[in-house]
Amino acid sequence: MKFRRKSKKKSSGLESLVNRGLMEATKPIFENINKLMAYYRCAIMEVETKLNVLNEQFSLQYDRNPISSIQTRLKRMDSISEKLARDDLPMTLQSMEENLNDIAGVRVICSFPEDVYMIAEALLSQDDITLISKKDYIREPKTNGYRSLHLIVTVPIFLADEKRLMKVEIQLRTIAMDSWASLEHQLRYKKEFEFTDQMADELYRCAQISAELDARMDNLRSIVHGNIKNKR
Repeated sequence: MKFRRKSKKKSSGLESLVNRGLMEATKPIFENINKLMAYYRCAIMEVETKLNVLNEQFSLQYDRNPISSIQTRLKRMDSISEKLARDDLPMTLQSMEENLNDIAGVRVICSFPEDVYMIAEALLSQDDITLISKKDYIREPKTNGYRSLHLIVTVPIFLADEKRLMKVEIQLRTIAMDSWASLEHQLRYKKEFEFTDQMADELYRCAQISAELDARMDNLRSIVHGNIKNKR
C-alpha cells in the first residue's frame, strides 16, 4: 500500500512538472494570440467610433438617425481554428491575419435601404479606410433570400510604438433584413430538426416580402423627406 501511494505521489509530481513545462512553453503563444485579438478589438472600436460620428452628423443634417443600432463581434478562437482547418490553412497568427477577413466584425442596422448605401459611401470616403472587397447582397440577394451589404476594410489602429492596419468585416442591412436573417438562422439551424425544401421556399417568400417592405418604406421616406425639404 505504501509503495502504491508513493508511486502515485511520484506520478502526480511528474504530471505537475510536465504541466508546468507545457504552460511555460505555450505561454508566449497565448500572449501573442491575446495581443493580436486585442488589436482586433481596437479595430472594432475604431470602426464603431467612425460610424457613431457619421450617425451624429447625419442626424443633424436630416433630422433623423440613419443608424438604428451597431453590433460588434470578435470571432472566438475555436471558430478561428475550425475555419483554418476547414480551409487547410496553417495554424499560425500570420495565417490568421492574412487569410481570415471576419475575425473582427461590425454589423450596422439602418432604418432604410438608402441609409445603408449612404453610410457605406461616407465610411469608405474616409482616407484612412481602405476597401478590400465588397459584396452587395441587397441588389443581388443570395439564393436563400439573404440581403445585406458586406464590406471588408482595413482600418489603422495607433499603438504607443506603432501603427497597424487591421481587417474588419462590416455588414450593413436594414431592420427588416436583420429581422429576416436572425429568424432564418434560428429556424434553419435548429438542432435535431431536418429543415425541408418546403420550409426553405417559405423563408425565401418571406425574404421577398421583407424586400417589398423595405422598398415601400423607402418610398415613403422619400415622400416625407421631399415634402419637408420643399417646405424649408
